[in-house]
Amino acid sequence: MTLYSRQDVLRILQISCRQLSGWERAGLIPQQQSYTFQDLGQLRTLRVLREDDVSSACIRHSIVAMKAVAGMSNPLLEASLVRTGTRLAFRHCGAVVDPIRRQLLFDFERIDQIARTARTAQLGGMGCVESLSAGFEPSPLRRPGSTSPRGVQDRFLAAVQAEEAGDKMHAISLYEEILSLDPGYAAAYINLGTINFHLRYYGRAEELYRRATEVDPGYVLAFFDLGNVLDELQRLDDSIAAYRQAVALSPRYADAHYNLALAYERKGERRKALRHWHAYVKLDRCGPWADHATAQIRKLLSQENLSIAARAEGFIPPGKGIAALQLV
Repeated sequence: MTLYSRQDVLRILQISCRQLSGWERAGLIPQQQSYTFQDLGQLRTLRVLREDDVSSACIRHSIVAMKAVAGMSNPLLEASLVRTGTRLAFRHCGAVVDPIRRQLLFDFERIDQIARTARTAQLGGMGCVESLSAGFEPSPLRRPGSTSPRGVQDRFLAAVQAEEAGDKMHAISLYEEILSLDPGYAAAYINLGTINFHLRYYGRAEELYRRATEVDPGYVLAFFDLGNVLDELQRLDDSIAAYRQAVALSPRYADAHYNLALAYERKGERRKALRHWHAYVKLDRCGPWADHATAQIRKLLSQENLSIAARAEGFIPPGKGIAALQLV
């Protein structure tokens, strides 16, 4: 096995010693004196991410989440990274997974690849399009400890594809079949709940989202979606409780901070709203949602300034006979 020294790594990847040490301190890679060829691949991925202004904290949280979701020891080597807006996802076994939200994403890039391969085969007169496509058949990532039969996994993929094709009734039928076969399949509750949410069957959506939180209490997206439907039902306190649980499970879940800020504003709790607006802009620094969050921060700070009647230029000690204020 060929080993590379730290100096070799710095030269090959054209990074500085400070960068490499920073990645080690951030917990992105272990500190070592020699590196394998696989290690070089991992370091090259980190370099590309940092060049794209993906924060070390975001990378670390995504790696830790993927280890927990997929049982991987090294996601940067065992799966392919996919940039999805301000988040990181991983492509593994034909599926794209957002590990922080524990959500299976539809892999449009892979479907396009299948279509291009099929067209190439047809143009070349190969006459074996079907067999080529079979080699690209996506297989959704199994949950840790899942014992679901292969038929359940196949049905889930078919249900996701039916949703994307606009065939909601077929998707509903497939998700219901999945839950009859595996009542603990949280992702099916989530997706079925989301279909009902879009159909404005909010009561049914709440029931399905709550069931997802029960079968998998660590499923961040379940609590986030539950918060959304409770908000639609005008149950603001319950909605806030669900969003807070999502943030407790995943402190870097930007969308949960955004919705919490909106909810607290509606309740008139401006300081709590301000805290979550600040959290959001730290996680999502550009785009229309970040612009709105920044505008809300300015507005709330302006309101806080106006609520202060006067400021003393310095500390004024209490006079004799006047009780000092105490915190109770």
